[in-house]
Amino acid sequence: MGWRRRNSRQETAGRGATGFAICARIAGFHSCLRAMTEAAASPSTPFEWIGGEVRVQALVDRFYDLMDLEPAYAELRASHGSTLDDARQKLFWFLCGWLGGPDHYQSRFGHPRLRMRHMPFSIGILERDQWVACMDQAMGETGVPDDLRARLKASFMHTADWMRNR
Repeated sequence: MGWRRRNSRQETAGRGATGFAICARIAGFHSCLRAMTEAAASPSTPFEWIGGEVRVQALVDRFYDLMDLEPAYAELRASHGSTLDDARQKLFWFLCGWLGGPDHYQSRFGHPRLRMRHMPFSIGILERDQWVACMDQAMGETGVPDDLRARLKASFMHTADWMRNR
């Protein structure tokens, strides 16, 4: 079995024997090995970083528990109807895919079309802010790493602001 020539994109990405050899020559064996080990050990998606489905489910459960319990989220809770069971399941399915994990939501319902699906609900600045605050509190209480939490909070705020319809 002979050596195959890899293209320059593969070489610079550090893939395969050729990429490893180039990396070792440029950076030195130990620093190259450390970089490759760290890259292999670090999560490639927010879904992996959070801890997979079990941790996403814990986040969603805490989010809706807080919404149900905390007076600070009363207006947000009122917009969800008498039970949160359906919302819990759909948010779990959605977040799994949105965070880079399995696309449970899309496999069941197709494209999320978030704005369209939320049009029947009156969403203003107060509801947006309560949703983001509730999710941020849930992320804090379920141990989402601080740097990921900050990134997700910014993304949630951007999306929640886009969902406003009044």
